[in-house]
Amino acid sequence: MGDLRIITYNVNGIRAAIKKGLLDWMATVPAEVICLQETKAEKENLDKELVDRLGYEQYWFSATVKKGYSGVAVFTKIKPDLVEYGHGHGASDGEGRVIQLNFGDLRLINAYFPSGTSGEERQGFKYQWLNQFMDYLENLKKTCPRLILGGDYNIAHREIDIHDPKGNKNSSGFLPEERAWMDRFFGAGWVDTLRSLRPEPGQYSWWSQRFPTVRAQNKGWRIDYLNVTSNLADRVLDARILPDVTHSDHCPVMLRIRT
Repeated sequence: MGDLRIITYNVNGIRAAIKKGLLDWMATVPAEVICLQETKAEKENLDKELVDRLGYEQYWFSATVKKGYSGVAVFTKIKPDLVEYGHGHGASDGEGRVIQLNFGDLRLINAYFPSGTSGEERQGFKYQWLNQFMDYLENLKKTCPRLILGGDYNIAHREIDIHDPKGNKNSSGFLPEERAWMDRFFGAGWVDTLRSLRPEPGQYSWWSQRFPTVRAQNKGWRIDYLNVTSNLADRVLDARILPDVTHSDHCPVMLRIRT
């Protein structure tokens, strides 16, 4: 297969993103696999021919608890060897948060981590989800040792990953407990692919829509990631953020890996 180029992108509603030119961009983007989060739709809501024309097969895992909420999808030009929907966490699977695909010896996980911004109840769910997901990943490594985890993690890990760390120290997405989870995650044998190649500041993947000027001023957060287990570190060829792509309040993150 050679090199595999993967993109993760929270589109904040795929139908809204398509109206802003998402499919035109996908026609030009050099990636074999595109992982989308927050699709807020079901496969039937899209014109299948439009996507087929781009050469992608589609795999969707949409929320069942509430239509037009959450949801993940993978568009791929390479046929996966296996597709797994969900990860066995009932509440999470009802919200359509995880889809997994095997490509040769690689297991790609596309995950939309919960947000805690709407209040204590969802923040509590987020902590529960994070702990369960960590256990799940550790167990999965026994049968699928080479993992790629892409998605919207809804956590900025370090001060370098957020434009105003002091002002956001009490904000969901940058709370000490969330950042400690990221420490444990990377400590458990995961590689931050972007930081391994690009240590410079000012690299963000999300900008608040409440303040229209913050994207132009690049006052953002890095909460979208494509990370790999450490046994794939020497196969990472490139990792970068694509901030000029503007169909969403997030932007895409790209990884190129040797297969």
